[in-house]
Amino acid sequence: MTKRAVFLDLAPLDQGDLDFTALHDAFDTLECHVQTAPEDIVERLRGAQVALVNKIALGEDTLAACPELKLILVAATGVNNIDLAAARRLGITVCNCQAYGTPTVAQHTLALLLALATRLPDYQAAVARGRWQQSGQFCLLDFPIVELAGKKLGLLGQGELGSAVARLAEAFGMQVLVGNLPGRPQRPGRLDLDDLLGEVDALTLHCPLTEQTRNLIGARELGLMKPGAFLINAARGGLVDEQALADALRRGHLGGAATDVLTSEPPRDDNPLLAADVPRLIVTPHSAWGSREARQRIVAQLAENAQAFFAGTPLRQVG
Repeated sequence: MTKRAVFLDLAPLDQGDLDFTALHDAFDTLECHVQTAPEDIVERLRGAQVALVNKIALGEDTLAACPELKLILVAATGVNNIDLAAARRLGITVCNCQAYGTPTVAQHTLALLLALATRLPDYQAAVARGRWQQSGQFCLLDFPIVELAGKKLGLLGQGELGSAVARLAEAFGMQVLVGNLPGRPQRPGRLDLDDLLGEVDALTLHCPLTEQTRNLIGARELGLMKPGAFLINAARGGLVDEQALADALRRGHLGGAATDVLTSEPPRDDNPLLAADVPRLIVTPHSAWGSREARQRIVAQLAENAQAFFAGTPLRQVG
């Protein structure tokens, strides 16, 4: 089989700092595009056996128009941009990348929690405004600091990433409690969501976005959380009702919230969590996964997936 591959949207992955040698070596030819407009996808994939994509959508009509396509390599874990049923009907194998960002996302999650607990953004802003310089004493303690040791962290999602976050939290002396997820079998030792919410000092989300978990944390759930508790979301934006979170923060019920994800990305200016008057909120631009090390692991997994497919033993196959 000829091994002609086309990478349709390299932009989210490469910042000019990655080594693509292994990926180029996996094919006879690899054609890379920074981005591809929807109307150009079929033309660019013409004659290709392999398509590499990050977030570009490959629907049934597109796949049917590419009869030589045999393999789709997704440079991410999520494959909701691929019509998996159509790929199966057309005999196209789909492989993704897995667990490449665990250390980086876990690190980012704890960084967000620490920033909230230590009031880091508030103190940084105070120094920038000259508050410390004008205080007349050696320290500025205008914002209450929360010590994480002895506090309870709630996890929703205890896969590889959630487990990594738990280990880091325990290193700070936190007690980790795990909640049951809707649509999943109840598991011993885990708390029902309502019980978990009222028990923990911080809640962090690491579960997939499904019909059962969409708006998992809404106005009712936020109201069940302890006053002063923290909410961290480094999973999917749709897990949290964004208007309800903005309202809860304005009321001062939560101690703070931080999110690396929003329901629509890139977000619109009218997103409730981007309003200037929402207090005690940190928003990062879906960057938790993006260390050079994590992105280089994606490149390595793409090459491994290609080599395994051509050897007749597909690796990380989905659908």
